[in-house]
Amino acid sequence: MKKLFLICAALAIVAIKAQAQTDLIARIHFLGGDKISADTNSAAFANEFTSPEARALENQTFDKLSRTPFAWFKSKMPIGANDGTAQLRPLLDDLLKSEWIFEIRDANGSPEYTLAIHLSNERAQIWSKNLSALLQSWTGIGIAQDKADNWELKKHDAPNLFQFGHSGDWVVIDCGQDKLSLRKEILSIPDKIVPPETNWLSTDLNWPRLAQIFPALREFDFPKIQMQVVGRDANFHFNGKLILSQPLPPLEKWRMPTNAIHQPFISYTAVRGVAPWLEKQKWFQPFEPQPQPNQIFVWALPQIPFQTFAAEPVPNAGAALAQLDSNLSANTNWQSHFMMPMKSSLTNNQLSFTGVPFIAPNIRAMHEADGDFLVGGFFPNTPRSKPLPPELFEQLNQPNLVYYHWEITAERLKALPELSQLVLMVTSHQQLNGQSVAHQWLAKIGPTLGNCVTHATETSPTEISFTRKAPGGLTAIELLALANWFESPNFPAFDLRLPERPKLKMRPHPKILSAPMSSPAPAIPVPVQK
Repeated sequence: MKKLFLICAALAIVAIKAQAQTDLIARIHFLGGDKISADTNSAAFANEFTSPEARALENQTFDKLSRTPFAWFKSKMPIGANDGTAQLRPLLDDLLKSEWIFEIRDANGSPEYTLAIHLSNERAQIWSKNLSALLQSWTGIGIAQDKADNWELKKHDAPNLFQFGHSGDWVVIDCGQDKLSLRKEILSIPDKIVPPETNWLSTDLNWPRLAQIFPALREFDFPKIQMQVVGRDANFHFNGKLILSQPLPPLEKWRMPTNAIHQPFISYTAVRGVAPWLEKQKWFQPFEPQPQPNQIFVWALPQIPFQTFAAEPVPNAGAALAQLDSNLSANTNWQSHFMMPMKSSLTNNQLSFTGVPFIAPNIRAMHEADGDFLVGGFFPNTPRSKPLPPELFEQLNQPNLVYYHWEITAERLKALPELSQLVLMVTSHQQLNGQSVAHQWLAKIGPTLGNCVTHATETSPTEISFTRKAPGGLTAIELLALANWFESPNFPAFDLRLPERPKLKMRPHPKILSAPMSSPAPAIPVPVQK
């Protein structure tokens, strides 16, 4: 009987886990800043997140986030409801310090959101007090509380049920429609849901399902992603995989423009198999050449900040460039889409863009030993001085490699901001203020960041595995995008577009009426003699 009971219990746990995997939409587990700081391998974390500049950015970001829920739901709240910043702001600090797990599941036809966070009794009481007061203010509905200080609030609009509960040192907050099951599961077996682990961060995100709940995510067209992050040897180490909804096409042999790409460079990127993804991107569709580019190379030189280049192999470079010129002419308003008027001209197998200060954007049709290429850049390429290092070809020769990126992040962060600021200005987007806390944070960590290396390989037709080793966790362009996002006027939305400039009205000049040529000149008065 005892064996039978154990077998049934084991089968029940397996069934619960199997169901959890099928209805899981998102899971994020963060070990917590306090535990990470106590790790002997926390140097990378300390460098990036414990400086005064990082604290200032943290405070600004949490201040903005504490105002966000009220801004989103203000129209549904009773007149006179407070904005909730006094209640929410103290809780956000715990999300950086404490261990927590957040899940979204959809077992009953509607999403259920659950946060389990490890808190002291004092902090747990603050969470209970602040959240209950806030929800009652925002809904005008009282809470139902039991003797164990667990409580719930049921309102009219979806999601209509909110529950708050305890289990040892864990606080569990659950939100959904009518029936909530995840909270009880976590409270009954917390160690099964929040298992001890050494990863600093673990994520399991079903982006297609998330995009159904949050339509704004659809434009990114991300697949399912599973990822773990941990610190070691003063670097962040990423391991993960992308689970694709459609199989990748057969990988073509690498075709790299070995004459255009040359040393010395401070960053290099190679990717193949991108055609299926590019053809779905709305921003790319108006300009896409046929056939779709399936390989892209990007590299940057150290001498001049604007020397960033990109190349793609094409069947016929001259025809592809002419088609691109035609597509740009048909789908781009050079007068109104940019801060200053721009012009394009196609001559001598080069498409040039004029009207932008400091840079000379161009796209050239080139022929090399590996075939034809379109090569573009913001500044003229310097003559080739050294052949490419053999190590680069060794990287590309890895079996089933689909993506490779290497950079010296500190060097890239010296050059990239000048180019990005110019592009933001020309395209009428807000630039990153040099006095902003996000910029100050970048300036603090930038010089300490060395080599960043990312590999991604096809492990099956529908799966890509990736790794990254980086002292800052992110690449220079990712860090710069993150800083711009933090300073976005409508954060946490990411919209840097400047207000449309008013069109100048042409006013007619007033006409100056002149006397006819035949009119006599006015007489000069003669003094009267007395």
